[in-house]
Amino acid sequence: MLSQLYIKNIAVISEAVIDFGPRFNVFTGETGAGKTILVSAINGVLGARLTKDIIRSGEDSAYLSALFTKLPQQVREKIEEMGFESKDDTLLISRELGAKNVCKVNGRPATVQILREIASLLIDIHGQKDNHRLLDPESHISYIDEFGSLQGYLQKYRVLYEEILDVKHRLEQINRKDREKEHLVDLLTYQIREIESAQLKPGEEEELTLRRDQIANAEKIIHLLSSSKQLLDGEEETAGIVQLFEELTGNLSKLSHFLPQMEDLALKMEEISYEISDCSGDLGSYLDSVDYQPQELDMIEERLDLIYKLKRKYGNSIEEILQYLEKIKVQLDQLTLSEEKAEQLQAEYLRLKPLVQEAADNLTAQRHRTAKEFLSRVKRELEFLNMPSVRLSITAGRSGWKPDGQDELEFLISSNVGEEPKPLAKIASGGELSRVMLSIKNVLAEKDQIGTAIFDEIDTGVSGKAAQKIGLKLKEVSGNRQVICVTHLAQVAVFADHHLLIHKQEQNGRTYTHIDFLDEGQRVKEIARMISGDNLTDTAIKNAEEMLALASGEEQEQKKAD
Repeated sequence: MLSQLYIKNIAVISEAVIDFGPRFNVFTGETGAGKTILVSAINGVLGARLTKDIIRSGEDSAYLSALFTKLPQQVREKIEEMGFESKDDTLLISRELGAKNVCKVNGRPATVQILREIASLLIDIHGQKDNHRLLDPESHISYIDEFGSLQGYLQKYRVLYEEILDVKHRLEQINRKDREKEHLVDLLTYQIREIESAQLKPGEEEELTLRRDQIANAEKIIHLLSSSKQLLDGEEETAGIVQLFEELTGNLSKLSHFLPQMEDLALKMEEISYEISDCSGDLGSYLDSVDYQPQELDMIEERLDLIYKLKRKYGNSIEEILQYLEKIKVQLDQLTLSEEKAEQLQAEYLRLKPLVQEAADNLTAQRHRTAKEFLSRVKRELEFLNMPSVRLSITAGRSGWKPDGQDELEFLISSNVGEEPKPLAKIASGGELSRVMLSIKNVLAEKDQIGTAIFDEIDTGVSGKAAQKIGLKLKEVSGNRQVICVTHLAQVAVFADHHLLIHKQEQNGRTYTHIDFLDEGQRVKEIARMISGDNLTDTAIKNAEEMLALASGEEQEQKKAD
């Protein structure tokens, strides 16, 4: 579960340490207090895209960390497979934004992608975008697949589908119209001839560029070599370094007869003298080998110009051009041997076709079987959430083969007696969508091992008894996993085990957001504010106390009923 969240310099939050408890955690606060920022921070530390705009004004960097404890065995194993240790069943994820963007898992560097992968094992976050996703019929299949654990059937189909798609694409390439095929053969033949005639060699461009620079600076190079040689060898009237070292070596050798301690130094100087003499010989060889012909420069420029033109056509480097050459050779072979290959590919297509259809039919059968149970479970959830007359069904059609199968499925709903089920997008209100999404999430939650569920204003568009049922349902869900909920409804907040208040304060001309853990007395006042606003009358306080007492009583009744 998520035990602690640390936030520093995120928007209006200067610094906050939020301790979460097990079961049902709820966040409340006035509009604009920072509830959305809180959810963004949780998303951010788990790998969601963050920009530097979120850093608090006047600060250079921001920091987020999330501490998870009591990790299930299967989660620990998966995290360790990624290369991270989970000591004492805990996991600390951190992310820093600023001059450098740094992600860490238990102190070890990680990437944003790794944070996302780990997040998928730890937290399920539900927000308003999930409701919008529910309006898209193409997403409905994914709920069925997840509920029925049909990933194996889907993967088997996809492997065959991608294989036959590749065969079909290659077959279509071969079976192009003769004129188009001939044109392509001519083009590829010309390109191959142009590249091969250039006889390119890897690293050639760099060598030519260096040689061009040498020729362009030939006068300077010869002058430096001659000057260096002259310094070593000297002139008629001036001794060079070689002669001076020979005299020095002779002097030290004579000294060693009188001063034995000078013998080592004399030997060192003698070795240096030999090395300097060798250097003089090397310089002479370099000087003799210098042969820069002006016409060579013209040849180099022409060669570099040819390489430049080829790079403009076929790649950014000689290596890429040669890779392209191999690619088009294969393509040309496929075209010139098209008739034979077409027969082979056609046979392969006919072999794969029944296999793909069988895999698609198996997937369809599993989806239809799963959909009945899925809709039945969702219906029970909705009936509990104050939609007693709800009817759910599904339209099932078939299309051609697609990446996710051959099925076209869409959920239909009727929330009133006497009305035929229709697509969600046409008849579902905001409150109904919220309850449908919560029901689906609860049904799917039984299939995974994710320890924390976060609901961001799941009660949008809901009020009265329906809101009360949502609160009771979230309380029920928290019996099996940690629930964190951002809400604006008192009917939901009263069921929480842990109540946190988000509020803003102005200090020294700046706005600060604070998160406070509420005790029983503070909680009564917050519930009263949610009911009646800032005017906390005795009646509002009494209503809040009654709602909290009733919530506790309803929870006990629900436990007995279960």
